[in-house]
Amino acid sequence: MSLSKTLTQNLRRRPALPIPANLLQKSSLISTSAPAASAEPQQQDRRQRSTWSKLLLFVPGAITFGLGTWQIIRRQEKIKKLEYQQSRLRDEPLKGNEIGPASGSLDSLKFRRVQCRGVFDEKKSIYIGPRSRSISGVTENGYYLITPLVPVLDDPKSVGSPVLVNRGWVPRSWRDKALDASEEKPSSSSLSISTQGTDESPRKSWWRFWSSKEETLEHHHPSVDAVEVTGVIRDSEKPSIFVPANDPDAAQWFYVDVPAIARACGLPEKTLYIEDINDKINPSNPYPIPKDVSTLIRSSVMPQDHLNYTITWYSLSAAVTFMAIKRLKSQR
Repeated sequence: MSLSKTLTQNLRRRPALPIPANLLQKSSLISTSAPAASAEPQQQDRRQRSTWSKLLLFVPGAITFGLGTWQIIRRQEKIKKLEYQQSRLRDEPLKGNEIGPASGSLDSLKFRRVQCRGVFDEKKSIYIGPRSRSISGVTENGYYLITPLVPVLDDPKSVGSPVLVNRGWVPRSWRDKALDASEEKPSSSSLSISTQGTDESPRKSWWRFWSSKEETLEHHHPSVDAVEVTGVIRDSEKPSIFVPANDPDAAQWFYVDVPAIARACGLPEKTLYIEDINDKINPSNPYPIPKDVSTLIRSSVMPQDHLNYTITWYSLSAAVTFMAIKRLKSQR
């Protein structure tokens, strides 16, 4: 025990050996460079994240600014379209007997006024709707009435081929009466056939031979006076995604499809389609009510609406950009 104590005392009294300077420098370099090397990528990642977060703050402002600019472009396009339509309506009206399916493409005739003379074929009328109409704050549901205007024989001013005419708005009762009348057609036709048989039975054979031509002309000449229609040449409507598809078999028409309506009436697909703009309404028989010119050129979004949308989008852009700048200042 005494020997071990003396050894430990001697070791404690012995001075510590000096450490070389190069070893101290190497150890200090190792201790400082290792954390620094691991900290540099972390700092770069943080800088990139902060840069992207700052840029994302300005994305809503850029999007709303772009939408406002797009509304300005749409407004200019709508103004040019309305000016073009108004200039077309100021031109001299065309004659219905001078145009038809064989006159080439009808695209160049859109929004031209035209005067047509003929007879309405009421049996082939089609109702488009329902379409609401507001009078003095009271809304009433109804339909647009489209009827073929057929030529009149031996009339040089008559149309050369049938024309589809949108005669205007009618109340729902008109369509209900038309449906009821179509259901009663078989009985009326059978009655007419029996009546014709009784009328022709006493006639002599030689009389039927000489009067066959006159009977044919009487059959094709309806006992209805010819009418003058002043309208505007239009095209098919472009329905929205919320409008149901037309069902010709069920006689349900929700929008104007000129080729389909022409086929349903037994007419060529390139039949001329016009909208009546006659402002002379008979007070005793006001229906159908034709469209006026202001209604024809009116669309769902007018230039003033585009201007309002532009102001709204630019205001939102300024608001969100101001909030983004304020957020960056608070972080600094």
